[in-house]
Amino acid sequence: MITADRNSNDDKFRRKAISVKEGQAKILPYARRIETEYVSLPMVEGRILAEDIKAPHPFPHFRRSGMDGFAIISSDTAGCSTETPVYLEVVDEIPCGSLPSVALSPGTAARIMTGAKVPDEADAVVMFEMTEASAGQGKDYIQLKREIKPGSNITPVGLELAEGDLILEKGRRLSAGEISVLATFGIYDVPVAKRPRVAIFSTGSELLGVEEPLQDGRIRNSNTYMLASQIRNAGGEPHILEAIADDLTTARQKVAEAFALYDVVITTGGVSVGDFDIMADLVSGEDVEMLFNKIMMRPGSVTTAAVKDGKLLFALSGNPGACFVGFELFVRPALGTMLGMKSPFLREFQAELGKDYAKINNFTRFVRGRLDFADGRLIANPAALDESSVMVTIKDSDVLIVVPPSNRGLAAGETVTVLQLPGAR
Repeated sequence: MITADRNSNDDKFRRKAISVKEGQAKILPYARRIETEYVSLPMVEGRILAEDIKAPHPFPHFRRSGMDGFAIISSDTAGCSTETPVYLEVVDEIPCGSLPSVALSPGTAARIMTGAKVPDEADAVVMFEMTEASAGQGKDYIQLKREIKPGSNITPVGLELAEGDLILEKGRRLSAGEISVLATFGIYDVPVAKRPRVAIFSTGSELLGVEEPLQDGRIRNSNTYMLASQIRNAGGEPHILEAIADDLTTARQKVAEAFALYDVVITTGGVSVGDFDIMADLVSGEDVEMLFNKIMMRPGSVTTAAVKDGKLLFALSGNPGACFVGFELFVRPALGTMLGMKSPFLREFQAELGKDYAKINNFTRFVRGRLDFADGRLIANPAALDESSVMVTIKDSDVLIVVPPSNRGLAAGETVTVLQLPGAR
């Protein structure tokens, strides 16, 4: 039973459409930075760095050998040639991870492995292949037949980073390369942004649980699980809550409870203008500030956003395609901003349209598609089925092709803007 009053129902039909960029601009001021927590290095994969990290020491912090060879004093090789070779006594052996045990003096050398600490007295390393071994009077020698320049095959202190250099900036997503750097500098407890806790509601009496047997006239609740995956990918922590039936009073109560426990609330379904579309009524309540309830886009023109107690509420379409696009264009940048990401929006670039797109659009259309490469060109191929209600082509898409309003459609070969979807390969 619907408890919405007549006036709120009439408001559904008085929607003012705004552009995607206007909608994003209305959202971001409410996407407040989340708190910082410290997470151990083995668990930071995919997390967002909350503070700048500076080098606590130079890297490398000691002079190290660039190859297997002999550490020498380069001046010992002055005038060295095939006709006048130089013999150096081998007085030490330095494996990687060990320290020199003998101070070098003129006329001596130390056998050294790649990455090992070069003796303080040495200023060059000569590779094994450039030497000839010899022995005499119980001593080991190497023979050199060419001069060696100072600094040869030695990695100096601070070659890559000096102490105090910025090594990782806040807002960066941590993956293998960043984790390697953190480990190199002994940073085990890493400051990262807490994951925003995101509540997910589905609405509609037609929905079945995924584990329930199929029933005539009803559909399984797939959007909830799709959104949970998108939230995790965007850096949030999804919490799937019990579905809301088509009752406005119950919906208001459950959403209010969710706002008390979570940082963001997302609903899917119930945002159109039908009598049973309760979310359109809910965001018109006195305790909720509506930011927008119509976007000049297809699919998902009824995508809605509101604020309650300083927290964002996103009411997304119940159609899978529209729900997916609404999340990527509005929820993802909000979560990214909360996490402190420098670039919270989908990456945008140009490509060539791979085939004709004949649909006429009053609004900008975000078409699911696949990016290919041909003869050094990026080719964006629209999905064969990209209707709002179509679900199966989501899995096959790695871009959204932006098709501006047009009364003629687009021809193959035209340049189009594409938005790269997360995880695209």
